[in-house]
Amino acid sequence: MKRTLGIRILLAILSLCARHLCIAQPMDRITLSPDGTSFITVSGKPFHPWGFNYDRDFKMRLLEDYWAAEWDTVVADFGEMRSLGANTVRIHLQFARFMTAADKPDEPALAKLRKLLALAEREDLYLDITGLACYRRADVPDWYADLDEHARWAAQASFWSAIAAACSQSPAVFCYDLVNEPAVPSKPLAARHWLIGDLGPFTYCQFLTLDPAGRAGDDIARAWARQMIAAIRKHDPKRLVTLGMLPNTLRDSPKGSCGFDVDAIAKDLDFVAVHFYPESGKFERDLAWLKRFAVGKPLVVEETFPLGCKPGELGQFIDRASAVNGWISFYWGRSPVELSASKNVADAITADWLDTFQKHRPP
Repeated sequence: MKRTLGIRILLAILSLCARHLCIAQPMDRITLSPDGTSFITVSGKPFHPWGFNYDRDFKMRLLEDYWAAEWDTVVADFGEMRSLGANTVRIHLQFARFMTAADKPDEPALAKLRKLLALAEREDLYLDITGLACYRRADVPDWYADLDEHARWAAQASFWSAIAAACSQSPAVFCYDLVNEPAVPSKPLAARHWLIGDLGPFTYCQFLTLDPAGRAGDDIARAWARQMIAAIRKHDPKRLVTLGMLPNTLRDSPKGSCGFDVDAIAKDLDFVAVHFYPESGKFERDLAWLKRFAVGKPLVVEETFPLGCKPGELGQFIDRASAVNGWISFYWGRSPVELSASKNVADAITADWLDTFQKHRPP
């Protein structure tokens, strides 16, 4: 009896020490359920991605702008996101920061990515790794902008090959998102006109080709995606892959199609990721529109924020969107307490939203 009690006390002490020393159980990799319609861990537990885009900070700096000189800031932000209930963080990797030439990855940047993966593991946070970003036009090298389609796709495949090789051993990778908000033009574009979608100081969208040359948009998007996926699979054959789609990735979009359809591209993806910002007074329309992205594979709203509605309304929208398997909003480096102390209206909305978002996380 005394021996059993002693063992129990010893185990309790070891458990307490482990928590203080930040020793955690190894993370369980994420995969698809047997029927391919939801997410589970490899041990069979249901998984609902829930968390934040960590694309920039409140100073409008991209992650690679400060992760070397201010690593403590990144550590603190990951801890804050975890405390806000996140299990997933979406990061956006800039092509120019990871490739010094079309076929030459930047080794220091890859080392920093591996350090970020180790941090994610310690915080028990899964990463949605979005790549090929060219969010700041001035950072895009001329040699990359001048590539033709064939050479550009090859350079992008080299990027993904390097990223997947660096990440393949970490259980913290939830998925690879091939690129943020791609489009296929309906007619030839001017040389170097790869980027589109300016919002403030950043450019979030890009074309997959400058000239469709008689090809269907669906065929272009699928050929491009297959080349990127093949580059990933060489190093990380079982990881989930998706594509960050605009809400007009539908042929009959009233706002104009992005040039290919979710039904076509989803055939090559493990799950569907769409960026969706519902509008007040139009929830029935928006719910019906969002449901069209549920094409037999898991559906994640990879970006959302109360841009066209109030925070409480967006929370209600999340509760009603039964077709969605996960939600990812935004965190820009300040907690609700810090934001609430600001007199800026946008900060007040963000603080309200962060509080609201936590309350609508699935059990």
